[in-house]
Amino acid sequence: MATTTKNKKKKPTQACRADKHKLYEYSVQNVKGEIDFIDHTFRSLRKRNAKTLREDFCGTANTSCEWVRRRNGNHAICVDHDQAVLDWGRNNNLSRLTRAQKKRILLLNEDVMQIRNDPVDLVLAMNFSYWVFKDRSTMIKYFRNAYKGLKKDGVFFLDAFGGFEAFREMEERRDYGKFIYVWDQVSYNPIDGHGLFKIHYKFKDGSKLKDAFIYDWRVWTLPELIEMLAEAGFKSTIYWEGTGKDKEGNGVFTPATQGEADAGWVVYIVAEK
Repeated sequence: MATTTKNKKKKPTQACRADKHKLYEYSVQNVKGEIDFIDHTFRSLRKRNAKTLREDFCGTANTSCEWVRRRNGNHAICVDHDQAVLDWGRNNNLSRLTRAQKKRILLLNEDVMQIRNDPVDLVLAMNFSYWVFKDRSTMIKYFRNAYKGLKKDGVFFLDAFGGFEAFREMEERRDYGKFIYVWDQVSYNPIDGHGLFKIHYKFKDGSKLKDAFIYDWRVWTLPELIEMLAEAGFKSTIYWEGTGKDKEGNGVFTPATQGEADAGWVVYIVAEK
């Protein structure tokens, strides 16, 4: 008699089970450190605590959730054009806030170029998200809208990256134990400055989450950004990261007029109204 074997169901791979937004928050964001910097810098500049924040390109609103947790008087407006990612943030991040904290955060599915809000102390555009604007006129229009959204002594916080490796087609990997984060600089056009970037994740079982995030950006330089912010009415200062004994970044950002010609760097731009 012929024997038969039952087909075993294949166990879902780690990539199939992974949540790309959780992976992103773990591997890319450091919201506590970011809010520490923003809060301290604003207090140093204005001699008071900031209370109101508008987070442009907010994604999962992870940063804004950290903001409203900081002090009972803190409020946040979160703006993003992707309703699906806002829904994820509502279900996974806002759901962990207290009832009182939830009342102090607002998610808006709107265009950052069109958003109108009561003036706030802070506007944020982090994780290089604003690089989606690829020409000067559009970028300056966005900066002017950020300017209008601030109080008379408000501050606009952005980040930027650069260094000679920023213009290379290359991959950078970081091992987080349970997964490997891959930053893939797919292409760069030196004529117009446009670049294509992707984030992939690789897992211990050999599975991969390819193209988890795709970014079609222009790679802007700091002089260009400072000049465009000035045209929009801002006075900007670059905050450069210090180094420790190992010559690696130490997470401490201070005002600087002289940077280092490193292979890669990330800075904060603090633009005062």
